[in-house]
Amino acid sequence: MGDLELLLPGEADVVVRGLRRFPLREIGSGGWNQQHENLEKLNMQAILDATASQGEPIQELLVTHRKIPTLVEELIAVEMWKQKVFPVLCRLEDFEPQNTFPIYMVVHHEASIINLLETVFFHKEVCESAEDTVLDLVDYCHRKLTLLVARSGHGGPPEREESQYSTPMQELQKQAELMEFEITLKALSVLRYITDCVDSLSLSTLSHMLSTHNLPCLLVELLEHSPWSRREGGKLQQFEGGRWQTVAPSEQQKLSKLDGQVWIALYNLLLSPEARARYCITSFVKGQLLKLRAFLTDTLLDQLPNLADLQGFLAQLALAEPQPPKKDLVLEQIPGIWERLQQENRGKWQAIAKHQLQQMFSPSEQDLRLQARRWAETYRLDVLEAVAPERPRCAYCSAEASKRCSRCQNEWYCCRECQVKHWAKHGKACVLAAQGDRAK
Repeated sequence: MGDLELLLPGEADVVVRGLRRFPLREIGSGGWNQQHENLEKLNMQAILDATASQGEPIQELLVTHRKIPTLVEELIAVEMWKQKVFPVLCRLEDFEPQNTFPIYMVVHHEASIINLLETVFFHKEVCESAEDTVLDLVDYCHRKLTLLVARSGHGGPPEREESQYSTPMQELQKQAELMEFEITLKALSVLRYITDCVDSLSLSTLSHMLSTHNLPCLLVELLEHSPWSRREGGKLQQFEGGRWQTVAPSEQQKLSKLDGQVWIALYNLLLSPEARARYCITSFVKGQLLKLRAFLTDTLLDQLPNLADLQGFLAQLALAEPQPPKKDLVLEQIPGIWERLQQENRGKWQAIAKHQLQQMFSPSEQDLRLQARRWAETYRLDVLEAVAPERPRCAYCSAEASKRCSRCQNEWYCCRECQVKHWAKHGKACVLAAQGDRAK
């Protein structure tokens, strides 16, 4: 695994030390792009370190240099950019990008940061090093999961399909929609890791999770809707590795990773002594929580034995009287990053969009070639294969694949037959990709 190092220890230290917060106006600038590339390298190196189980220096550096709050601020800044600036940018009269690559980097930035946070938040000291910004991160995760529940009745994310009739902006918006779904699933994992630290969280954070946002009830809704699972053509599919994958009949009783994250978060929030002492279980909350009993089957308990304690808690809850709403006076800390960013930029959204269109999102051909070369150096193929969460999947049937298209090296197949069947769709992109490689 050492041969796949993207950053030597000394380089990683310099990169982590240099992480800083960028104003919304500077998103997409040269300095911002450099930091984005650095974050991608930190992200991939952190995954390589975790996979190799040989210590995790990236996580240690982020804690030592107190950079977790910086990452949370950057995460929320790009979230705000996507909500406030990007729509204004798309409505500008002179917004006719010939290449959406620079904008895609900004859209992808949020995914890069949440990926890195998901990798490092597994360690409790990282959650503690977030300090007051853990409250902002809880707010961020709540926003994402609330929207996920609200949209779950309208189908899942779009498929990764190529269309010769799509404009560059239509393709970008399709990619952004799919990326938003993946970001939300990462936010769920981050939230679960925060609940692992529930007994050491501040009173304000705990109150925010249980009273302000009522996260246990939101998690119950997630289990009910299970937006990462669906039925397609009579077959069960789950969203894993960035695409919908058919689940074999023999695997359908197996607990998915995302369902497991929800159950563990519920366990932490409902059975932790600190949380139980502060969670007000009203009639509504009781009714919502008791829905969980239908999901607690013997098959589930075999896979997560600790949920037997949750089952016992729910049995007691069914017999208990609901609590009246608490009226204790609590001096609650308020998340500050989103509000501060709004105050700093209120009334400036159009000015920011115009500035970025002129300065960041209208690059010359030479600038694009230079940026593409830098990204090619960042995204080394051998490293991408090493950090992949599982073996590649066939582009035609989604089965585990071992053969790659010899011309473009981009698509994987399980057999020659699937490659032939997929050629009608893949052929044009394959030829263009191969021509691009030869042009280098």
